[in-house]
Amino acid sequence: MGTPPSPRLEQIALARQSVLEEGAGATDALVQAWFDRTWAERGWIERSWRRCLAAGQRPGQTVLFAPVSPAAQRRTAQAAERLQSAARPELERLARAVAPIRYFAILTDAHGTVVDTAGAIDARDRHASSIARVGVDLSERSIGTSAIGAALSELQPVWLHRGEHFFQATSVYSCAGAPLLGPTGQCQGMLDLTGVEVPERPELRHLVARAARAIENALVLAEPHALRLHLAWAESLPGEGGDALLCLDADGRVVAANGAARQMLPGLSVLAHAPVHAEELFALPWPELFDAACAREPRPVPLWSGLRVALQASRPDGQAPAGARPSLKALESELIHQAVRDAGGNVAEAARALGLSRATVYRRLGGPRGAAR
Repeated sequence: MGTPPSPRLEQIALARQSVLEEGAGATDALVQAWFDRTWAERGWIERSWRRCLAAGQRPGQTVLFAPVSPAAQRRTAQAAERLQSAARPELERLARAVAPIRYFAILTDAHGTVVDTAGAIDARDRHASSIARVGVDLSERSIGTSAIGAALSELQPVWLHRGEHFFQATSVYSCAGAPLLGPTGQCQGMLDLTGVEVPERPELRHLVARAARAIENALVLAEPHALRLHLAWAESLPGEGGDALLCLDADGRVVAANGAARQMLPGLSVLAHAPVHAEELFALPWPELFDAACAREPRPVPLWSGLRVALQASRPDGQAPAGARPSLKALESELIHQAVRDAGGNVAEAARALGLSRATVYRRLGGPRGAAR
């Protein structure tokens, strides 16, 4: 007797019948069986299935993994050299972590073309060897719904199991994927974990997302910069890799930022299309950020919103300039900012406490933006 199908696979089969064969919505067939538990979070699968149908693809057709010549492999690798270099250490660590459960790692560019692989890839298994090749096209237009196409389309971590893939021929795979956003927030590729005829492991979605964040940080730090800033909401910074990270050039312009920094500082949302200067993000003279590289401990700095973040600044080589000390101007500016904070944003009260005119305090704050009243 064969092994009976699992309830999960039966639910997937119902969804496929509803969407791919009958043209109904997945939720119509799965209100009780799947929608309450799963589909509400996974509507992107149905969207991908419908895109495949609209493109003229049909679930039962043959999937061809086109051969890739050595020359094409070299061109692909060269075009993605920066991405591959930043990702390789994490790719290898990830592959070692999932090897015991028979999964392997794949790195693609933003078009879904494989640029690197790692892990226990069985060359005798055509299902594994056909996809784990530099230069092969694994985009949605080529192989239908998969973690690769879904992560690139949805720009979020995803998990797919067996029949959740569009084509019947690819239903042997189970895979997790996460997009890789570059230093300005644009998609540069994706990271994938795939197994062939393996048990479902949805927790790999979290693992691959964590690895993707580490690769994004490596891409940020690979950009030429004069100062790097680690930010956190708390007074002390969290563990390495979990905080917001951005890099500045010598003139205070932002050259790179990770996803956590873009969420913490909304002004970075335009970085892919327009320059952003540190003075637009922080409510203090931007040279003070460079002075902060002399400090051993994180320091609180104000944002224009009135909130404060803990900031740890460092030079690319990890060393502060020899004999460096905060400038007199920076110390004076910090004293004024602290007086305004102590006065609850009341500039007149802060000016009296400092023995300065209100106009002087406004000027040292950088204009009316720097004070609440």
